Amino acid sequence: MTQSASILVIATLVAFAPLCLCSKTSGGYLYPQFYDHSCPKAKEIVYSIVAKAVAKEARMAASLVRVHFHDCFVKGCDASILLDSSGSIVSEKNSNPNRNSARGFEVIDEIKSALEKECPHTVSCADILTLAARDSTVLSGGPTWEVPLGRRDSKSASLSGSNNNIPAPNNTFQTILTKFKVQGLNIVDLVALSGSHTIGDARCTSFRQRLYNQSGNGQPDFTLDQAYANQLRNGCPRSGGDQNLFFLDFVTPTKFDNSYFKNLLASKGLLNSDQVLVTKSAVSLELVKQYAQNDQLFFEQFAKSMLKMGNISPLTGSSGEIRNNCRKINSYS
Repeated sequence: MTQSASILVIATLVAFAPLCLCSKTSGGYLYPQFYDHSCPKAKEIVYSIVAKAVAKEARMAASLVRVHFHDCFVKGCDASILLDSSGSIVSEKNSNPNRNSARGFEVIDEIKSALEKECPHTVSCADILTLAARDSTVLSGGPTWEVPLGRRDSKSASLSGSNNNIPAPNNTFQTILTKFKVQGLNIVDLVALSGSHTIGDARCTSFRQRLYNQSGNGQPDFTLDQAYANQLRNGCPRSGGDQNLFFLDFVTPTKFDNSYFKNLLASKGLLNSDQVLVTKSAVSLELVKQYAQNDQLFFEQFAKSMLKMGNISPLTGSSGEIRNNCRKINSYS
């Protein structure tokens, strides 16, 4: 091969390199075409069942995005959150961030059941979660992205990891950022992924302290718009009503858009962990302003950050397993 020809080949390879959404992991690659031969209808089956669930209850879209997030922040994106307690496994569903709050497991069960009929023992629960989060975003009006596939399922869960690794609504900004950085995510990812709060609900117990006793001195959080706070107090009393639900984005609660960021700039973020993006960091404040002004910029970064989060420490190759039932490890493992 002549030198000019080899340079042309290299240039061609470089030119086409960005088209590969491959993610190198310790055990192998994740790539969007992983099931194209072994289960060609996999993506279609996931989408149709998620679409049916979201049409029945719009809130389900946010619930499925959240389950994926809570899975990936504990031992990587390995579907450990789906395991019920049995034998030596103590379920992550009983952790503080998940108890009485994580939901959508029946939708995942329905998807898994359909996939097992179509192509037995092929599609992992971890990939189902990742696809369902993307489809939920799209069905709510948000961006789409190609999901690299090939994750395998864990054979264990981590209750302590679930309690310690997942950012909490009352964490400080620095604690939240540190929890993201531990996962290989940065401040841009933090702000963009917080934008998933453009859909979904939060429970009274998640933000009550902002209404009545933010700093332990019996005073409310004065970074919260007080007229908005008064509205919230109507349904979130000092005691009782813990499970009462409130929209995270009261402007367009079921539409994936940039209203969340506009709300933050108006001091109307519901959770403390939302509002600190504006009050505790000049860098995150600037990002909030950019996303509030430009929904396309937000959409592009959200897709990039979701891809990045979906690539946290996946099990690949011969690691883990392909569960037959997402709620329990295979008995012959």
